[in-house]
Amino acid sequence: MNLSRLNGWLLGLSLPLMAHAATPVPSARLVPAASEVTFTAKQIGVPLDGRFKRFDAQVALDPKQPQTGKVSFSIDLGSVSVGPETDGELIKPEWFNAAKFPKATFVSTVIQPAGPARFQVTGKLMIKGQARDLVVPVALTAAGAQTVATGSFMLKRLDFKIGDGDWADTSVVANEVQVRFKLTLQGLPAF
Repeated sequence: MNLSRLNGWLLGLSLPLMAHAATPVPSARLVPAASEVTFTAKQIGVPLDGRFKRFDAQVALDPKQPQTGKVSFSIDLGSVSVGPETDGELIKPEWFNAAKFPKATFVSTVIQPAGPARFQVTGKLMIKGQARDLVVPVALTAAGAQTVATGSFMLKRLDFKIGDGDWADTSVVANEVQVRFKLTLQGLPAF
């Protein structure tokens, strides 16, 4: 086979691959009023429920080809709400240090199918300058023209220096914190 014929053959093989790679991944828009991020911590064995009032998500996902997708998420740590007596404390340096670290972020690195309308989203969670790998199970549910993504995961607060100093005592505040989310998305393709 001569060189020009080989080059033509290779180009012919690569064009469909390049066209596939250039296909844009559909983006969805977060509907904040229909979304929530909540958590449960335990203080002296008693569950303490809280939520974040402000957060944002960028989701580019084709549920039929999840490996091409990307998810990034940010939470305004100053928007934490557990109750009037606690909210002012949680933004202080010992806890979230919201003045120095205003956002917690998650950026996906891999999205894999995990069953019908279910995915494993692997990525990096960053809180207070501390980054940790995280795998988040996500389920999608159709809700009219919208899609609801739900899931939960456990994190260890001390991995992120949440509750420094005297608050590092896990007999007072447990190390494990259960995080739950419901993200309502507009514009995600059918699955």
